[in-house]
Amino acid sequence: MQLQTITLKSTLLDHVPSPQSIFPQNPRLTTTVTLPIFPPFPIKSWRNSILHCNGTGVSAPSNSQNGTAHDWKLRSSGVKSIDVATLGNLCVDIVLNVPQLPPPSRDARKAYMDQLSASPPDKQYWEAGGNCNVAIAAARLGLDCVTIGHVGNEIYGRFLLDVLQDEGIGMVGMSEDTDGVDTSSASYETLLCWVLVDPSQRHGFCSRADFSMEPAFSWMNKLSAEVKTAIKHSKVLFCNGYGFDELSPALIISALEYAAQVGTSIFFDPGPRGKSLSSGTPEEQRALSYFLSTSDVLLLTSDEAESLTGIRNPITAGQELLRKGLRTKWVVVKMGPRGSILVTKSSISCAPAFKVNVTDTVGCGDSFVAAVAFGFIHNVPTVNTLTIANAVGAATAMGCGAGRNVATLERVIELMRASNLNEDNAFWNELLDQNVNAENITFLSRFGINGSSNSLNHVNLQKVVSELLPKLEYSQLEGKVPS
Repeated sequence: MQLQTITLKSTLLDHVPSPQSIFPQNPRLTTTVTLPIFPPFPIKSWRNSILHCNGTGVSAPSNSQNGTAHDWKLRSSGVKSIDVATLGNLCVDIVLNVPQLPPPSRDARKAYMDQLSASPPDKQYWEAGGNCNVAIAAARLGLDCVTIGHVGNEIYGRFLLDVLQDEGIGMVGMSEDTDGVDTSSASYETLLCWVLVDPSQRHGFCSRADFSMEPAFSWMNKLSAEVKTAIKHSKVLFCNGYGFDELSPALIISALEYAAQVGTSIFFDPGPRGKSLSSGTPEEQRALSYFLSTSDVLLLTSDEAESLTGIRNPITAGQELLRKGLRTKWVVVKMGPRGSILVTKSSISCAPAFKVNVTDTVGCGDSFVAAVAFGFIHNVPTVNTLTIANAVGAATAMGCGAGRNVATLERVIELMRASNLNEDNAFWNELLDQNVNAENITFLSRFGINGSSNSLNHVNLQKVVSELLPKLEYSQLEGKVPS
């Protein structure tokens, strides 16, 4: 990705809400039949059917293949034809080189962002951001994906919809209820996130969501019928902490309650917002507690796990989250360049990271989530799931920026075949020696021989790769994944 270099009189601080603090919309169709936006059918059935209204391209099911939109709405089949649906957090990233990152002063940062917004850079510096990263990475692994959210009916919204369609990803508008909402106001526009990169390659992020006490789309108060249908037909509903920047806690909880009701698995990554939610408004605290108790899969960094549990050891912290969760099956702890850990009620899996030349870490965590969803959906063994997740995250780090720059399947396969692990045995031995209790501990090793010692089972990387490659190469041969 090219970066535009700009020189401004103001300076910026290392503020890190994230390029994912952005928001989704619900353009409304004006045809004689009410159609959902990008309805959740298998990708091949609708990806080439486009309607245009108010200048915005939207996908609708082809009547010749799938019946009318009315038929689609009335289907009562329990078949889950979508692999992954993401909830909210859609945005356009604008990636810029700047002399310094944002200043600590709220007013100065706001003035700086307004200055950026006053003269938008060329389209070559735009990129899909937020949960688009998860959806794109998942689609490139061969999963059928849909994004649920809000994008405005302006140039940025149309850009985002075009990117999603090009990647074979559906889009469902978040809310039908726009009565009393000024659709020409800033609160209805696609959220922009300014991704600012200083000469040391440090990142700063800012968006209008950083300067409001209310969620960006506080005017949304109910789920549309199309959103419920998308959730019902999805195997996984992914949410992250940045969703609270745009949607009310009550609306988010209503989506989770419906997902649980229709048997859709909930994935939750609190991100840096987890800490602020835990000390936020009573509504935010209740929503966070609901997430932690009802999610099927929790994904956190080791720092985030410690923040939520007060436990420094990531394995023990994961076990505590499992103990408190009512439905939690997996807790996945991301350890950055060290690797990752997956904790279940009866086992622990550990996988060192792959060695790569890191260009940019933006989007790595999102890509990692997509691969965990791949493993969860396809019942892949937990250590194999961590292996592919580490590979997808590392492959994304080799590129510049997220969005369309997240890992391609081709690069992931190349990285797994190279089998170059960042094995730090001293770190892992110390971690596993800290009174970790589990019936089964599996550890991925490049040179280890398959076998076990007490409760520790060493799994050879080549064996794992040989099991994963046929699944990934099948997706590649099917043409479902751009390479």
